[in-house]
Amino acid sequence: MRETPLSSCEREFILKAITEHKRFDGRQAYDYRKVKISFGVDRGCCQVQLGDTRVLAQVSCEITAPKPTRPTDGVLFVNVELSPMASPGFEIGRPSEFGVELTRLLERCLKESRCVDTESLCVVAGEKVWAIRVDIHALNYEGNLLDAASVAAIAAIAHFRRPDVTVSGEEVTVHSPEERDPVPLSVHHMPICCTFAFFTQGKHLLVDPSLVEEKVMDGKMVIGMNKHREICMLQITGEMLLLKEQVLRCSNIAVVKVTEISELILKALENDRVARASGEKCGFAESVEPKKITTTKTDRQDVDMEEDAADKMAEASHSSDDDMQIARPGDSSEVKVLDKGLAAIGEGGQNTWDMDDDAATEAVADAAAAATSSRLQGKGDNQHQVIDLDSGSEEETTVTLSHDDLQTHRPSTSPAQPASGKSEAKKGKKKKKK
Repeated sequence: MRETPLSSCEREFILKAITEHKRFDGRQAYDYRKVKISFGVDRGCCQVQLGDTRVLAQVSCEITAPKPTRPTDGVLFVNVELSPMASPGFEIGRPSEFGVELTRLLERCLKESRCVDTESLCVVAGEKVWAIRVDIHALNYEGNLLDAASVAAIAAIAHFRRPDVTVSGEEVTVHSPEERDPVPLSVHHMPICCTFAFFTQGKHLLVDPSLVEEKVMDGKMVIGMNKHREICMLQITGEMLLLKEQVLRCSNIAVVKVTEISELILKALENDRVARASGEKCGFAESVEPKKITTTKTDRQDVDMEEDAADKMAEASHSSDDDMQIARPGDSSEVKVLDKGLAAIGEGGQNTWDMDDDAATEAVADAAAAATSSRLQGKGDNQHQVIDLDSGSEEETTVTLSHDDLQTHRPSTSPAQPASGKSEAKKGKKKKKK
């Protein structure tokens, strides 16, 4: 695992805050982050959130041959997967030292404590046994990944159901969930890991360290314990010397934390059982709290309505949809009742729609233009006319006229002055000069 190193200023700032009994997230020295447990739709799928650290555990099973040294015991296998999705320091491919350490600690906590009854996993002694595999995937790494992985692993094992098996002579029949109800695993106790971080040569102690606190700690101690005060695993790493009183103090703190987490697991299992029995929705989608937008929320306003309007709306809402009535405005005749899904157009009548002055003026102008075009069209065969009359269009009207039309429709002069008025006026001027 490749970690991003901290600068000297950051390291000194974090250590100074710890010596003053202060933590970045506002917790006290012995406080755990918020733990949330949710189960998937499939049996044996569990997701645990420890603050911003997220872990997903999935349990599966298959029938295999037992180990030669234990012919009547089943097999419990634990695998931890660390991908770059959880942290940029994780690599794909060969497991890192941190991943191998997590796998070994979980195997010691689950397998060596014998929390699962492996003898109940035997199908045929010496030939066939159930192999239980626990795959743990890190979704997000923000410190204390071991504690979250241990909670997810034991909760997934308790939530898992294996298929029922019938043995008849040498024939082994594995029943589907539709034929027979799956069988839960026999879990004796629930071992849970609790991590403690030490600073300044063991003088300061923190429970559930975050990622930045893990980078500056001198060492840590991991205690695997169940609620019966039985220590299942203990590991101390780092360059420090711990006194007997410090180990006892950590064990007393672990008892309280493990008891609280065990009750939380049992409560989550009970809620999931009730939801499945009642047919309610279950799974990760139901456990996610949707983000609500409240900035555009408006208060509810009551609208006062008149009694007559309210009565009309009530009558309209209670009217049947089987019949439909159609009537034209101003029609005094009887209303026709039509079947559902049919419609008809009336015989027509006087237009009752009101028209404004502009619309009336445009209608009169269009009628006059249409009359003029009809007169021009009957004048002769040599006349060509292109008229585009559309009352709903604002396009300009184009009219093509012949030479005869231009002579016929030439603007007439006044009666006092004929068309040859200019020549007569010139003759009058000459007579005056003479």
